[in-house]
Amino acid sequence: MKGGILIACFAVLYSISAYADHDVDHTLRSIVKVRSIIPDSARTARSLGTEREGSGIVIDAEGHILTIGYLILEAERIEILGPDGNSVPAAFVGYDHKTGFGLVQAKGFFNVPPMTLGQSSEVNEGDPILVASYGGSESVQGARVVSRRDFAGYWEYLLEDALYVAPPHENFGGAALIGRDGQLLGIGSIFTQVVLPGFGAVPCNMFVPIDRLKPILTDLITAGRSHDPPRPWLGLHADEAHGRVFVIRVTSGGPAEKAGLRSGDIILTVNLNAVDGLADFYRKVWAIGKAGVDVPLSILQGTRMRDIKVHSADRYESFRLKPSP
Repeated sequence: MKGGILIACFAVLYSISAYADHDVDHTLRSIVKVRSIIPDSARTARSLGTEREGSGIVIDAEGHILTIGYLILEAERIEILGPDGNSVPAAFVGYDHKTGFGLVQAKGFFNVPPMTLGQSSEVNEGDPILVASYGGSESVQGARVVSRRDFAGYWEYLLEDALYVAPPHENFGGAALIGRDGQLLGIGSIFTQVVLPGFGAVPCNMFVPIDRLKPILTDLITAGRSHDPPRPWLGLHADEAHGRVFVIRVTSGGPAEKAGLRSGDIILTVNLNAVDGLADFYRKVWAIGKAGVDVPLSILQGTRMRDIKVHSADRYESFRLKPSP
């Protein structure tokens, strides 16, 4: 840091003395820019685009860079920009849908210090925190953890004990959530909002806790994905309103479409058990078994009640993943 710019970002959160023994400049140098090019034929090209850009964090001396997975999913070319603006190619290493983490590895000379992984389990609601994307001290923002709760995404995604941080950072994708000791506590995922008692809907970012990386990091490096059994994938986007789960759209050629599900359908039960919200829907589907299991659903399609079975699949088989050797 040149001068006191970064310390000023913390002024409302910390005393300057808290950083007397911490080199914040060194911490920020671990944050890089991630750029990726995705082929038009990729399944995620339509929804996420073919040119993606965000941040990543160097986490070891081998040049492994942790980011949010959607930035590099199905990429055919990945480029990394270091803190000094130097550019090097990178290889796709792994992706984990359960958490949303993505991992790449810089190729060639890349003199960037790794950031130490912290303990996100020690973060409490109300804690002051630092959010930083690529760009040095000008990309740093002081914030607070406003909530820890489940996050259910429309893309068959459920993250337990997610970190909600406010105010939101403009460049949240792959951004670092950093504790006062300079350690990495989470990776930025999306812009969202959370309802807080007495405040109403508060704009914020959702961060994936770093503790979710530790059990799967070796798997990502060696195999490109976690060795945990794959969950059943239905191939649908869903949302909820007043506890009801309704289908937004279905993936072309996916299990849900083949079973007859359509946009606008309301999902009433899973395996004869009533559904109460999106998170409950996912948990009930995943409780039936691993990918490939038949998932019995009762749905309301227009004015007609239907019982159907969706033959689930492994989500990873629908991606154009190119793990490095």
